[in-house]
Amino acid sequence: MPRFETYLAGGLFAAGLAVVAAYGLSQTAQAQGFEDGPGPNLVIEVAGQANGTIVIDLLPDVAPLHVAQITALASEGSYDNVVFHRVIDGFMAQTGDVSNGKAGGDLSMAGMGGSALPDIPAEFSTELSFQRGVVGMARSQDPNSANSQFFIMFAPGEFLDGQYTIVGNVVSGMEIVDAIKRGDGQNGEVSSAPDVMVKVTVQP
Repeated sequence: MPRFETYLAGGLFAAGLAVVAAYGLSQTAQAQGFEDGPGPNLVIEVAGQANGTIVIDLLPDVAPLHVAQITALASEGSYDNVVFHRVIDGFMAQTGDVSNGKAGGDLSMAGMGGSALPDIPAEFSTELSFQRGVVGMARSQDPNSANSQFFIMFAPGEFLDGQYTIVGNVVSGMEIVDAIKRGDGQNGEVSSAPDVMVKVTVQP
């Protein structure tokens, strides 16, 4: 199983950290202000240091295969009680490891797994950009290896454009995203008491 936790590889990851550092706290304090589109919406109830509801407007017109997989996993309850295992301040919060990331279990392998569903071919957009509040799919070095894990941007990260599939935008609860417990070190691993997606549902 590929290491999904290293979803930015080598020099791209290092360059990304340099870019997001330049944006700093001023960007993470501002709201991007996405409007709710035709849906569907992914509704995430978060508990922990962050406590509240995040609503993500999914984009089936941009990434139909990815959105179909996310909605299938949410509808069957696979995302319930999955932790935010990798959270880098000023960059992004990553979650969605339905096999290794369940709260209350052994989280030593969190970020290295996916679901029983097949991996998804890349659906990169040439029109959208990774801005604050954008949701993308995590993957290994293989562009066609996205499965269940996704990340929410704290700040713009245009260096990801054309490298990772955009699946949605946060339209409500960005203040909850901002409050998610940060991880340690450059890799952002949340080593103890990570915040949890208690319940994830899909609404039209």
